[in-house]
Amino acid sequence: MVGAGISTPSGIPDFRSPGSGLYSNLQQYGLPYPEAIFELAFFSHNPKPFFTLAKELYLRSCRPNVIHYFLRLLHDKGLLQRLYTQNIDGLERAPVILKPIPDIMNLTYKQSALFNHDLAASGSPHPCAYSASGIPASKLVEAHGSFASATCTVCQRPSPGKDIWADVTEDRIPRCPVCTGIVKPDVVFFGEALPQRFLLHVLDFPMADLLLILGTSLEVEPFASLSEAVQSSVPRLLINRDLVGPFAWRPRSRDVVQLGDVVHGVERLAELLGWTQELQDLIQQETEKLDGRDK
Repeated sequence: MVGAGISTPSGIPDFRSPGSGLYSNLQQYGLPYPEAIFELAFFSHNPKPFFTLAKELYLRSCRPNVIHYFLRLLHDKGLLQRLYTQNIDGLERAPVILKPIPDIMNLTYKQSALFNHDLAASGSPHPCAYSASGIPASKLVEAHGSFASATCTVCQRPSPGKDIWADVTEDRIPRCPVCTGIVKPDVVFFGEALPQRFLLHVLDFPMADLLLILGTSLEVEPFASLSEAVQSSVPRLLINRDLVGPFAWRPRSRDVVQLGDVVHGVERLAELLGWTQELQDLIQQETEKLDGRDK
């Protein structure tokens, strides 16, 4: 489970840090209150602030950091069951776009695995300027959505996220070619349902033999409650700036907590696992790829 704290080292602001968080820097958009930028009612009559913010985030062209690559290394070693992220920046994902997921609640775990294999094989280019760390879609649950796809707010016509960025970067409101409704990136606003893919937690968490929680305040539900969805015998490792959620008010006997800088905590974990050189090699390999692509 990861949150904004793993992306701030890449230059992406979090939401709640006093003075530097996203909510502290939204005055320029003329909002009645900061959270309005992610409310459908406000968006429907004034979408400009959201798309201005989206443009600002898009043009940052941020890159993954050591935390993202540690998670990628877990995947490469066959140790990552699933990555649940609150982030909408796309830094965790491989360059693919998720297909609509079938009714997960009616799938057996084997059927779910087969679906995920099909999902991972269906890629198309990532629409955002962000460079992704390469974790395949089959391993990723973007609980709060992403900019990788978009939907018309009127006729519900879906489209790849890349289709709206020409308008967004030119300060135009993206419109549906069918009904002229506003096309909204599939970022989850307040009051919206989480993506169907989030339901995979019903299968994933009871099977986990370790839960890593990195860089999150564990304040936003229902994501926060996932931290208690693993069996009581399963160790939970929190690497975070602060003591949060059940680690503060209902700790378990097998909980482990590393407080402070998340990057340093992850680097220390890699060191204890004997993975420091592998992690450095992966970062160098992927950085060279990104440097070559950006030339």
